[in-house]
Amino acid sequence: MWREGDLVARKSYGEDVLFRIHALERTMAVLKGVEYRLLADAAYNDLVKVDDPDQHRPTEKVRLKAEQFARAVRSSALRRDPDGGKRMPVQQEPSPFFELPGKILHLDGDLRYLHKSMQIYRSLGIPAEGHHVHESMMAEAAYHLLPEVKPDILVITGHDGLAKRPGVDRQYIGNYKNSMHFVNAVRTARQYERNRDALAVIAGACQSHFEALLQAGANFASSPARILIHALDPVYIAAKVAFTSIRDTVNIYGVIRHTVSGLDGLGGIETKGSHRIGLPKLEF
Repeated sequence: MWREGDLVARKSYGEDVLFRIHALERTMAVLKGVEYRLLADAAYNDLVKVDDPDQHRPTEKVRLKAEQFARAVRSSALRRDPDGGKRMPVQQEPSPFFELPGKILHLDGDLRYLHKSMQIYRSLGIPAEGHHVHESMMAEAAYHLLPEVKPDILVITGHDGLAKRPGVDRQYIGNYKNSMHFVNAVRTARQYERNRDALAVIAGACQSHFEALLQAGANFASSPARILIHALDPVYIAAKVAFTSIRDTVNIYGVIRHTVSGLDGLGGIETKGSHRIGLPKLEF
C-alpha cells in the first residue's frame, strides 16, 4: 500500500505536518517533513495519504508565510553609498560601486531542501556552494570543505527530532536524532575559525538542541522551544547575514521574528554582517 516518496500526514497529530515517506521498515515508516526539517517515524495505521499537497491547509499557511519572508529578504537587500554609508534600495538608479555579499557554504542532510536553498541563493545573487551530506558526516565534510571554499557563512542543517516519551530530558543530547552530529560539525568549524564574525555559523533543524549548538560556537541555532522550524528558515538568516554590511550587526530580533518559526524556533547572538562594497563598478 505504501511506497517511498508518498506524501502522508499522521492521524495522531491531527494531520498537522506534511511528510514524505523516506523509508519503509517492518512496522514503521520513516518520515521526513516537506515544509519542516523534522525526522520522525509512525506506524502504518497512523498514516493518511495526501494526494494534493496544495489542499493541505497547515502546509499552505506555512508556505504563504515563507513566501512573505522571502519577499522581505529580497526587499531588504540594500546598496550602500560609499560616501558615508547611506543606504539606498536596490531598485534605485545604478550606483558607481559594486557589491560583494558574503559567501555561503551550505551543508544539508536533505537533497530536496538543498536544491530549494541553492535556488534562493541564486535568485538573491549570493555566492554559495551547497553539498548534500548525511548528518553523521557533516563534521568531516566541514573539515575538508571549509579550507577549500573559505566561506563567510556556514549553514549546517538537515533533519532532527526530540524523542517523544513522557518526561524526556531536553538537556540530554542523546535524546535527539541528529543534534550531536550538528554540534560536532559546529566544533569543527570553530577549530577552523574561532572568530564568530569572520565565520558566521547557522546550525540546526527541527527541535534541535539550541543551547548545545550555541555553546559549540554557532551564531544562530534552533530550536529554543524545541519546536519545528521551516525548511528554509536557516537560508533566510544566512541571506540576511550575507546582505548586512560589515559595519553593522545583524538585527537579531528583526530577522528571527520574521522567520516562519519565530523566536521559539530560532535564536542567536550578536553577529556582524559580511556584505562589502567596492569601487569602481566593473563588468565581471
